[in-house]
Amino acid sequence: MNRSGSRRPADGPGADLGRPSLLRLTGVELRKLADTRAGYWLLITIGLISVAIMAVMLIFTPDADQQFANFFALAQVPVGILLPILGILLVTSEFSQRTTLTTFALVPQRHRVVLAKVSAGVVAGLISALVTLGTAAAGTLIASLGGTDDLWSAVPGPLLGAAVFQVVSVLMGIAFGLLFQNTPLAIVLSLVLPIAWSALGGMISGLRTAATWLDTGLTTAPLIEPPGAGELGAGQWARLGVSVTAWVLLPLVAGLVRTMRREVS
Repeated sequence: MNRSGSRRPADGPGADLGRPSLLRLTGVELRKLADTRAGYWLLITIGLISVAIMAVMLIFTPDADQQFANFFALAQVPVGILLPILGILLVTSEFSQRTTLTTFALVPQRHRVVLAKVSAGVVAGLISALVTLGTAAAGTLIASLGGTDDLWSAVPGPLLGAAVFQVVSVLMGIAFGLLFQNTPLAIVLSLVLPIAWSALGGMISGLRTAATWLDTGLTTAPLIEPPGAGELGAGQWARLGVSVTAWVLLPLVAGLVRTMRREVS
């Protein structure tokens, strides 16, 4: 109290510094990607598999096929499979390790925590695109030592497609993690449901038209294929938007609602 007996805000270390910014929360969520043992080894596994694919291409593929676009396209394979799992772990580890009580006590606005996780997922996807770019560039550089020309064609196109592909992949994992909030269940369903839908679309003629709009395997393939293998016209972007809405946006919204309403203990 001051001399008049009224209360005044405390000064010094104990003063209220306000709620943390979204940028700070995003940084915290990015650190969580590698803080857990599962996330740490998953990141290492993604890198090792990408390097192994480059080595296999350098050894076994013809010199004419050892182009940057082909290296970069194949480097997306392990990323597309494992990045969604990384997104799932970013969310479900909070529940499996029982840290949600601490997280939501420090940041009571749960939607801000979810937004920070989504932002961290976007950043992780963009970083992974740059990492795969570096891996593919290293493979192309080694291949160019053999004297083959014109290996660096069409760099900007694949990079843009890879960035979109990898961001969509990690956001799909975050959406499934929020929706199911259980690590094994979210991982299994994120792998099984798209594959099952793709199989049904291929076997049942009545679903083939719908599959071209809702099968993420089909709608995202042109993003990572070498130039000329797939056309990214307005129709393809529309199909990609519909499939992302079905497999990312809707589960993300449902998961956000569940997170906002869930009792944390």
